[in-house]
Amino acid sequence: MDNHDEQFDQRVAPGYPVFLGSEIQQPTPQQALFHVIPVPYEESVSYGGGTGEGPKAILQASWQLETWDGQSNPSELGIYTHLPINTHGSPESVLARISELAYEVVLLGKIPVALGGEHTVTWGVIKGLLDAGVTDFGVVQIDAHADLRDSYEDNPLSHACVMKRVVDHGIPLFQLGIRAFCDEERETRVKFGVQHLDADLLVPAGISEIELPQDFPSKVFFTVDVDGLDPSVFPSTGTPVPGGLGWYQTLGLFESVARQRQIIGFDLMEHAPIPGFHAYDFAAAMLVYKLMGIVQRAQPADE
Repeated sequence: MDNHDEQFDQRVAPGYPVFLGSEIQQPTPQQALFHVIPVPYEESVSYGGGTGEGPKAILQASWQLETWDGQSNPSELGIYTHLPINTHGSPESVLARISELAYEVVLLGKIPVALGGEHTVTWGVIKGLLDAGVTDFGVVQIDAHADLRDSYEDNPLSHACVMKRVVDHGIPLFQLGIRAFCDEERETRVKFGVQHLDADLLVPAGISEIELPQDFPSKVFFTVDVDGLDPSVFPSTGTPVPGGLGWYQTLGLFESVARQRQIIGFDLMEHAPIPGFHAYDFAAAMLVYKLMGIVQRAQPADE
C-alpha cells in the first residue's frame, strides 16, 4: 500500500460535492475524524435498482443540512470527502479498491464512513480494517435482510452474502431489525452464533436501546442498510420490506451501541434515489450526519 499520498491529495470529483460543502471547507485528511467514502457500486441487486446513484444523491442533499444536528456540531471534528471509488471491473477489483482506501483511513487513525451502493460494499470496508490490523471488533447490522447466504445467484460477493463473508472471517455479528431471511440464513445464525433482535420484537415494543453481550468486542463497525428502516421512512431502496424500524428508534439503537462500545466506522447502504422525491435523499444525508453526531458525543472527553 504505497499510494497513501496520491489517494489523499485528490480532493474533489466533478459532480460529486463534498459532504456538507455548503457549510464547511474541505479539511486536510489529517484534520478530519470522519472520512466519507462514496462507493457508487451496483452489481448484484436482485429487485429494484438505483443504488449506484445513492452516494452522489446523499452528498448533494448534505448541502441542505445545518451544522448543528440538534445536540452538537459533528463537523467540528472534521469531515473529509474522498473521490468516489472506481467501480469498473470485477467485483474483486472493486472490493480491493474499497479495502485499500479504508486501510489508509484506518492507518491515519480516522473513522471511515462509507456511502453505498449495494451492501457488498461493506465487505470491502471491513476487509480494509482487517488489512490494517484491526481484529478485535464486531459488526452491528441494521437491515431488513440477514444477508447470510453463502452464495446468491451463483455469486458469493452478492449483496445477499455480505454478512456471511463477515462471519466466515470470525467477526462477531449482531443483527437488528431483520424480517426477511431464508432457512439457510437461519441455520447460519445458529452455526456462527449470530445474535439478533429481529423486527418482530423491536418494532411492536418500540425498543430503541439494547445491551450488547458482555463478550461482544469493544470496537464496533456499524452498518446500516436503509431498508432496515420502514418503507414509510425510506421507500428509496431496491428491496423494501414492511414492518421496519422508525427514525428515532434507529438513532436510539445506534446511540445505545455507541455508549457501550467504540464505533470505529459505519456506513449507509442501499439508498436508491427516487427521481423527484428529494426528501429521501435529504433523510439519508441527515441520518449520516446524525450518526456522526452520536459518535462525536460518545468520544472520550479528552479527545
